[in-house]
Amino acid sequence: MTQSSPRITKAVIPAAGLGTRFLPATKATPKEMLPVVDKPAIQYVVEEAVAAGLSDVLMITGRNKRPLEDHFDRNYELEEALTRKGDTERLAKVQESSDLATMHYVRQGDPRGLGHAVLCAAPHVGDQPFAVLLGDDLIDPRDPLLARMVEIQEREGGSVIALMEVDPAQIHLYGCAAVEPTGDPDVVKVHDLVEKPDAADAPSNYAIIGRYVLDPAVFDILRTTEPGRGGEIQLTDALQQLSADEKAGGPVHGVVFKGRRYDTGDRGDFLRAIVRLACEREDLGPDFRTWLRGYVNEEM
Repeated sequence: MTQSSPRITKAVIPAAGLGTRFLPATKATPKEMLPVVDKPAIQYVVEEAVAAGLSDVLMITGRNKRPLEDHFDRNYELEEALTRKGDTERLAKVQESSDLATMHYVRQGDPRGLGHAVLCAAPHVGDQPFAVLLGDDLIDPRDPLLARMVEIQEREGGSVIALMEVDPAQIHLYGCAAVEPTGDPDVVKVHDLVEKPDAADAPSNYAIIGRYVLDPAVFDILRTTEPGRGGEIQLTDALQQLSADEKAGGPVHGVVFKGRRYDTGDRGDFLRAIVRLACEREDLGPDFRTWLRGYVNEEM
């Protein structure tokens, strides 16, 4: 039986990590500000939230993350300089980020894992369902995932997680879901979750990727969740409790995503994401693809 949930308007973006895999580039620059072609990775994420109708964005930050706030703020000196030059194209690009959404910021302070970062959003979110978007996963806007997740949450209540089928040999890199089918071909019911299981112990090859739409009941669970894998408070552990007891916060469903996803979580995938996005750009793609073919043929 379905139930009606309040309209979701708030998105939470955890961005307090140290970005150690990208050192030394991230020594003084937040990982989220590294450019993917010509736009910082974090802007793609905010744009996705806005496209799904979530215009109230809370970013969970930490020390040395001030550039994130500056990027989504006005830069009057730069705007004035571009205006004087008559460079309307670049002026529009500069203003785009500051006009995207209503932005809020809170510091995590003590980096104790994704679950703890989500818990930092409780005062801002209150008692309404909300979305969580992780910056390591960039979802192609031509394959809207978050909007579908919001639709399912508003129809079914509870929480919704994004799932993607992966090679079983890779499942140890992800949270993993035990599922059963529903009447929707792209939606499953989740009845158990395991954080980064060994391949032999994984209940499926459905991996959790970085999009969640959560019932606020998750906050009460996170407040009492003990540190798990890696000594951190894991969001997966809290969701596992919700999936085991619907009375705590409704059911947990998964939307199985089969679209284009750009993984920027490590250096190799980050480079591949840039190449894929550059190849698909109308302004860059034709010349870049020609160069890339020649480079591969001549040098590789």
